[in-house]
Amino acid sequence: MKKSGSAVWSGGLKDGKGFISTESTVLDNVPYGFNTRFEDGPGSNPEELIGAAHAACFTMALSGQLGEAGLRATALKTTAEVSLDKIDGNYAITSVHLTLIATIPGATNEAFQEAALRAKLGCPVSKLLVANITLEAHLE
Repeated sequence: MKKSGSAVWSGGLKDGKGFISTESTVLDNVPYGFNTRFEDGPGSNPEELIGAAHAACFTMALSGQLGEAGLRATALKTTAEVSLDKIDGNYAITSVHLTLIATIPGATNEAFQEAALRAKLGCPVSKLLVANITLEAHLE
């Protein structure tokens, strides 16, 4: 399976502008630029897209882990906070913090935490990212 995303850009770093699209067209020419990445301009940026991809991948992987344990969630809500920091004059994504709120009837906290850890380690996006990835999981 192969999926694609694309970006186009014109102009300089600070005064230029770009557009992000996905193969499925869920994102179709969504604006991005210096102002959407480093300021509060309208549009998207790579870090929030990585966060959304990581949250989606982890949550789906967790659903699979829970199923293997004979559990089924009624609600899984994950937020992935991606940190972009300047190190030695260059920007780097240094960490991703996953926060999960889950409602899983019949789950013990031990089984839940084990499934969440396996999902964090096994999620393909987690494997892609070299950044430090942390997880905070709450069972309701």
